Amino acid sequence: MKLFIIIPAFNEEKIIGSVLDGLKKVRINGLKIEIVVINDGSIDRTAEKARKKKIIVISHFINRGLGGALGTGIEYAKNNKADLIVTFDADGQHNPGDIEKIIMPILKKRADMVIGSRLTRNSEMPLDRKIINYGANLINFLLWGVWVTDTQSGLRAFSKKAIEGMEIKMNKMEVSSEFLKEAGQNKLRIKEVPIKAIYTEYSKAKGQKNINSLSIFAKLILHKLVNIK
Repeated sequence: MKLFIIIPAFNEEKIIGSVLDGLKKVRINGLKIEIVVINDGSIDRTAEKARKKKIIVISHFINRGLGGALGTGIEYAKNNKADLIVTFDADGQHNPGDIEKIIMPILKKRADMVIGSRLTRNSEMPLDRKIINYGANLINFLLWGVWVTDTQSGLRAFSKKAIEGMEIKMNKMEVSSEFLKEAGQNKLRIKEVPIKAIYTEYSKAKGQKNINSLSIFAKLILHKLVNIK
């Protein structure tokens, strides 16, 4: 089986090397792992540093956004006969050791899409992020009828069935919600597993700005209205 780890990256030269070093150590029995960095129009040395690690790098000429980068990565994986896809943030927030944990429900045929939830009982997520995440969870439920505890988590796993059925159209941060819309429409089985995010000053600075959340919510509502049949 082939597992593709898709890493969307925009101006991550400071940390992309160490993130890739951690991922290259991941070994899971029965899986051939391929790491793919989507260099989303970076103007620094992100692509150069990733290539030095002998990793596949696909570059956008312009910055398209998280959705555009993930869409490119997923399409590449589909074209290369992926059995599993994991999305993994480039800012050092995720623990490579959690990858096996989030793909296990798929390997055991218990899920088609798995979300690594950062909102466990002992979560160290900053309070403002918790509030924004809860708002996003609620809006997603109202729009798509899908409830999960961490809609904005960047650590996700998708089965072959999920990969083949998904059609990603959104280019920006709204893609996290679009995944859930696609899962609901395709009647995919969704599970969450707890993960522990690694919060540093760097990862917090690189994360989504709270003020942008209103714009994201507005785009999701507009998307819903436009696509009502």
